[in-house]
Amino acid sequence: MTSLTDNQIWIYDTTLRDGAQREGLSLSIEDKLRIARKLDQMGIPFIEGGWPGANPKDVQFFWQLKEEPLQQAEVVAFCSTRRPGTTAAEDTMLQPILAAGTRWVTIFGKSWDLQVTEGLKTSLDENLAMIRDTIEFLKSSGRRVIYDAEHWFDGYKQNREYALQTLEAAMAAGAEWLVLCDTNGGTLPHEIADIVRDVVAAISPMPNAPCPMPQLGIHTHNDSETAVANALAAVMAGAKMVQGTMNGYGERCGNANLCSVIPNLQLKLGFSCIEAERLAQLADTSRFISEVVNLAPDEHAAFVGRSAFAHKGGIHVSAVERNPLTYEHIQPELVGNQRRIVISEQSGLSNVLAKARTFGIDLDKQDPQCRQILHRLKELESEGYQFEGAEASFDLLMRAALGCRRQFFELKGFRVHCDIAAGVESYALATIKVAVNGKDLLEAAEGNGPVSALDAALRKALVNFYPEIAQFQLTDYKVRILDGAAGTSAKTRVLIESADGLQRWTTVGVSGNILDASYQAVVEGLEYGLLLRNQVKESVSVAG
Repeated sequence: MTSLTDNQIWIYDTTLRDGAQREGLSLSIEDKLRIARKLDQMGIPFIEGGWPGANPKDVQFFWQLKEEPLQQAEVVAFCSTRRPGTTAAEDTMLQPILAAGTRWVTIFGKSWDLQVTEGLKTSLDENLAMIRDTIEFLKSSGRRVIYDAEHWFDGYKQNREYALQTLEAAMAAGAEWLVLCDTNGGTLPHEIADIVRDVVAAISPMPNAPCPMPQLGIHTHNDSETAVANALAAVMAGAKMVQGTMNGYGERCGNANLCSVIPNLQLKLGFSCIEAERLAQLADTSRFISEVVNLAPDEHAAFVGRSAFAHKGGIHVSAVERNPLTYEHIQPELVGNQRRIVISEQSGLSNVLAKARTFGIDLDKQDPQCRQILHRLKELESEGYQFEGAEASFDLLMRAALGCRRQFFELKGFRVHCDIAAGVESYALATIKVAVNGKDLLEAAEGNGPVSALDAALRKALVNFYPEIAQFQLTDYKVRILDGAAGTSAKTRVLIESADGLQRWTTVGVSGNILDASYQAVVEGLEYGLLLRNQVKESVSVAG
C-alpha cells in the first residue's frame, strides 16, 4: 500500500471523522457506510472511519465493514496516544482500536510543548514516552501506524527542537507515516513549504528502527482560507500524503478540500492521486456526499460546483463556443462536470444560440426569432424573472416564441381559502378550473398551505388525462421578495424545482401576488414534465 513512485501522492480522506465535526453535520451509521463505499468506488486509498470506542456509532461502523469490506480502500481507525501515567497495554482506550480490526491505525500526539504542559498537564519527556509506547504497542499487535503530529506547525515555530523530538519518537517506535498537522489553520503557504523542507532535511534513517524511513504527510485546516494552498505547498516541498475531506467539511472553517486538492495535484502539477477515469467521478461524488449529509452543495465550488464552468456574459459565451480554453482552465469532463451556458439579462445572441442547442433546438443567428427570444428574455428579467436557475421556463419561453409550445391544458381560474386560527393547525382549500382537450374540469383539494393545495388541485384535475403526473414531485420551493421597500405590495419571485425520479427541472413565476407567482411556477413545472415525458415517448417510438 505504501510503495511510492516519484510522482505518487496518497490521498487520505477524513470526511467521516474530521469532516463530521462540522457544526450542523450529523451522520448515521448508514450515512457513513454510504459515503465510505462512494469514496472506495472513486479510488481513495485511505478512508478514516472514526474513533472506535469514542461512541457506539463508530464501533458499529467498523463492525459493519468487517462483515462487508470495501473493494480497495484501507479503512483506518483513529485514536490519541495513551494517557499520561499509564502504559499503552493497560490503557482501555486502545482496546476498541484493536477490536476494530483495521490494518492501519492513525494515532495523534502532541508536538507543541504548550499543548503538552497546558493541555495534557504532563511533562515533555512523558509525552515522548506516550508517543513511543502507543506506537510500539500497536505495532506489536500487528497494526501499521500513521502518526499525526497535532499542532505541528505551531509547535515547530515555538520550540523546533522539541517538535522534532516528537517525530523522532514516532520514527523510533515504527510509524510508517509522519503527518504534519496545521491543527489551528493559521499557517500560510510559504511557512508550510519552508518548514516541510526543513523537516525533510532534519530527519534521517534511524539504526535498528522497526520500519524503513517513514514518509511525510500533510493535514491542513482552513481557518486562514489557505488549506488547499497549504496542502499543495507541502507536497511541492516533499510530502507524499494529503489528508483532507470531501467538500472541505470540518470543524470551524473546515479542512483541506479534496475536491480541489486532487485535481490540482493531478491535472496541474502532474502527480498521480487516483486513476483518470475515477477522477471523472469527482463532481458526482461531491454532490452525492452533499446529499447524504443534508447540506446544500456549493454551486460555486472550484472544479465540482454547478457554476464552475458556467458562462453568462455574451462575450465569454461567444469565445467559449469557438474555443473552450478562452475561459476554462481545464476540460470540465475531466472531473465529471459540464459546461453550462447561463441565460440572463446580460445574455447576448451567443447565449441564446448555445442554450437552445442544449435543449435540442438549432437556431440560426440571422433568424429574427433569435432576437425576439432575446428581447422577450430581457423584458421578463426586467420584470423580476430569473432564468439562470429556471432553465425549464426558458425552454418553454423559446418554444412559445418559435410557435412550437404545446398547450397541454388551459387555466380557467382558481380560488384559495385559508383557515388560520390561533392554536389550531391551519389548512388551505383550493378550487381550480382547467380545460383539457376542450373539456372544462373543476376540482378541489386541501393542503397544508395555499401552494400545496393549488398543486394538489391541479394534479387532481389533470391526472386522469396525463397519468404520468402522478410521478411528478415538487422537490423545492424558494421565494424571494424583489422590492422589499414596497412592503406587502412587493413583487415576489418563486422558483419551484420538480422531479420525476429520472430528471429535475426548475420553473419560475413572478407577481405582486405570491399565489399567482407560485401558480405560474407550478403550472410550468407540470407542463415541462409532460413535455419531457412526451419527448421520451416520441424517441422510443422513432427507435422502435
